[in-house]
Amino acid sequence: MRRTDPEGHGPVRYGPPLPDDGLPVLPELSAVLAAAASRGGSEPVGGGTALLEAACGYWDRRGLSAGPERVVAAPGAPSLLLALTAALGGDVLVPRPCAAWWAPYARLLGRPVFHVATPAESGGVPDPYALLETVRRVRDEGGDPRLLVLSVADDPTATVAPPEVLHETVEAAAGEGLHLVSDETWRDTLHAPHQTVLIGPAEMLPENVTVVTDLAGALLPPGWPAAVARFPAGGFGDGLRARVLDILTAMGARVAAPVATAAGYALTEPEPVTARVAATVRLHARVAAAAHAAVVSAGALARPPQAGRHLYADLGPLRTALSAHGVGDAQDLEEFLAARLGMPAPGGHRFGDDLGALRVRLSTGSLLTGTDAELKECLSSPSPLELPHVQRALITLKSVFDDLRDDAQRWEPPR
Repeated sequence: MRRTDPEGHGPVRYGPPLPDDGLPVLPELSAVLAAAASRGGSEPVGGGTALLEAACGYWDRRGLSAGPERVVAAPGAPSLLLALTAALGGDVLVPRPCAAWWAPYARLLGRPVFHVATPAESGGVPDPYALLETVRRVRDEGGDPRLLVLSVADDPTATVAPPEVLHETVEAAAGEGLHLVSDETWRDTLHAPHQTVLIGPAEMLPENVTVVTDLAGALLPPGWPAAVARFPAGGFGDGLRARVLDILTAMGARVAAPVATAAGYALTEPEPVTARVAATVRLHARVAAAAHAAVVSAGALARPPQAGRHLYADLGPLRTALSAHGVGDAQDLEEFLAARLGMPAPGGHRFGDDLGALRVRLSTGSLLTGTDAELKECLSSPSPLELPHVQRALITLKSVFDDLRDDAQRWEPPR
């Protein structure tokens, strides 16, 4: 690597946040938070009764029943993953690429992290044969793999793993004695919910999967940190939950009381929340489809986004054109696109991909600009992509990628 650790770009100190929705906070949610603002304290470690019961109801509606004794709340999914990693011990396996915040927390604990290749059709879930080979190799080298973190609805690739692929991976992990942590932050953001089958690993292997959901994925603004975890039933799950609570206590990881009130309200999914989630998902699905079309038409590669507020693009086919601009790796690409697009464009190396691969995550929330009134109009408009403030951002995106395509064509050798 040409860079060692420049300020603001270190593997731990710099990590791209979850993709924001770019929209004003739901008024009903703001009102709930404001009404609880006089509560200056925090929830008990692991969450209070009302919050945990709301989380149980949320999962029960998704076919994952659990009582409050199997649920834990914390101020964001990172603190939960850190506690789970510390409680389980051993080495950590993650897909390549994976969410930017997964690996740093294992490394902070001094735990080795091994990236496993994903199948061609989706990210988020390791290829089962690659997983078995990685486990074998790690053990042959004296390692102790114990934890596999995966996500069926994935950040950064915005894909949803097919149930048959997930099933093979879950079986492989179970056969090797791995505990699974399923990050289901983006579960409620499927772009085509009636056409996309999403089945989580906890529905396939209930006794060996802990589910983690960061409410910033669909229910809360990212600046209101709250997340919940659902532990497996039985003695192992009980012991793991107890160890996680001990670690959260040592960390002082408590959810602020006003945020807990807002989180509990959102988890009960009243009509204003469900309507807002549905409208937000529809909007971001349209923007993501337009962004995907712009990227692919320029000659880059990207899987069609199926969930979330982002897409993952491979600009390898445009390497010659990018080289003319001094772009030789993912860090260069990140800086090049961020400057030209006027929005964050974290390179694939942030997500565990090779530095030399020209991959980047683009967030659709960054393409939604304007006043609060203009942003609210995006949610209600039947043609949000035709609104001037959205159209301008998409034109800029298309122009930057079209210029790269044109540059690449000029640099092609004559036939």
